Amino acid sequence: MRALELGKRTLVMGVVNVTPDSFSDGGKFLDLENALGQARRLLEEGADIIDIGGESTRPGAPVSPPQNAAGKTASSTSTPPSPVSAEEELSRVIPVISALKEEHPATVVSVDTYKAAVVRAAVKAGAEIVNDVSGLRWDPEMAKTVAELKCGAVLMHMRGRPEEWRDLPPVGDVVLLVKRELRDWAEKAILAGVRRERIVLDPGFGFGKSFEENYPLISRFDELQTCGLPLLVGTSRKSFIGRTLGGGKDAPPECRLYGTLATQTALILKGAHIVRTHDVKASVEASRIADAILAAR
Repeated sequence: MRALELGKRTLVMGVVNVTPDSFSDGGKFLDLENALGQARRLLEEGADIIDIGGESTRPGAPVSPPQNAAGKTASSTSTPPSPVSAEEELSRVIPVISALKEEHPATVVSVDTYKAAVVRAAVKAGAEIVNDVSGLRWDPEMAKTVAELKCGAVLMHMRGRPEEWRDLPPVGDVVLLVKRELRDWAEKAILAGVRRERIVLDPGFGFGKSFEENYPLISRFDELQTCGLPLLVGTSRKSFIGRTLGGGKDAPPECRLYGTLATQTALILKGAHIVRTHDVKASVEASRIADAILAAR
């Protein structure tokens, strides 16, 4: 595995959703050639990392219950089975990863998944990072798998599961909650054998956070630096941006670019190391200016 230098400049992670139902671009890149074409465009626009995902975790989406070591579904009373099995997810992402690495061997590929079986196949195909929305928690084999494979790991914070978000109670202090839980999950990953220098934390904007809870995470984002680990942010086209821009109604995802850039710039100035985005060229340029501001301090 290679190493990425974090802190010298902001890195940009470009999104390729190989899904029929992602909130922003679902269905656009489900075809292999379309997905590969999108990855090429993002690389040309300056992406440092290509993040490829085969299952949507949009609001309301059911996700798979975790499996035990024998591959049997663990008991769960609140989570319905996901329509996306590990086999289906593999059929979506592995051809894209393989084709992209064959065409552009130097590309740093991240796989967006919470399933250990998908990570194993993705790393074999050339991925070097796992981007896990569950913080390595949903699949009991995930932390062990990441440790064995020696790949990088993005641990994202999520409250509940997507199908539960509408019913979640408000949080007294969302920043303290996110900071405490991310630190705990990172320590558990380290105890499972994941090297500390391979871990990046993501506060999970929009993932189980209400409209009102996302903006404190931005304004107080610098407090997350006390976790002592690099930070990734993913605000790209999120609904809380659409709600603000729409003045009570939600501006559609394709109309949220400028709001996205405002949040990314604020977060870089407060310590973000990586931004995950659908709009790479714009984010690369915004990051370059934010980095210049930081360098002038």
